[in-house]
Amino acid sequence: MFSYQLYSSRNFPPMDATFAMVAKAGYTAVEGYGALYADAAAVEATKAGLAATGLKMPTGHFGLGQLETEVDKVLGIARSLGMERLYCPFVMPDDRPTDAVGWKAFGARLQAAGAPYKAAGYGFGWHNHDFEFKALADGSLPQDRIFEGGPGLEWEIDVAWVIRGGADPLAWIEKYKDRITAAHVKDIAPAGENKDEDGWADVGHGTLDWKTLMAALRKIGVRHFVMEHDNPKDHARFATRSIVAAKAF
Repeated sequence: MFSYQLYSSRNFPPMDATFAMVAKAGYTAVEGYGALYADAAAVEATKAGLAATGLKMPTGHFGLGQLETEVDKVLGIARSLGMERLYCPFVMPDDRPTDAVGWKAFGARLQAAGAPYKAAGYGFGWHNHDFEFKALADGSLPQDRIFEGGPGLEWEIDVAWVIRGGADPLAWIEKYKDRITAAHVKDIAPAGENKDEDGWADVGHGTLDWKTLMAALRKIGVRHFVMEHDNPKDHARFATRSIVAAKAF
């Protein structure tokens, strides 16, 4: 299933037009993020956008603070929008542990935060960036320590961020094949290009070998392939070119 992370379109309002654009481009699903369910009105608008276009929202991102302190609200949002899996997407630099013990404890914290959602039947896990692949003083990596502390966590692997972190995504896919339940599909421009888009590229128009990566992810049973571009100049261009390329992989 090819999905579209609506965060990619945050700078191109209104969102109802984005829903229409994404559906027209050929997507059947979208992934939610915080602003789309910031309050009851936002949830209803998002629900209406899905209904109007026939798009599904099987996955969604929620901040750790909300996951921990607003369980009933998050469960209500997930039910209302038809989600199946919830992922915590980020932790701010000032809140990040600085050693192996801290990252293991963070993994345990994530697992505890996810417990009520798993009990309610939802998948729950972590979505990475690049900082999880920067070696700690003892030589270990935060990503491993997170999973050590949270043995029941799923993983929505953001492949391009793994690469930007200096790691080999194929090795990580193999290592944690039993945890990966979704993947962010994004691309990295050649060095020095697309500086006005933070060095990202439309899927299939950058440097990643997505044919090989997609095959590896499909082999381990991943069903949710979520297109994302952190800062596109033209979100319709990104959405359209990316799904065309991805369908050929």
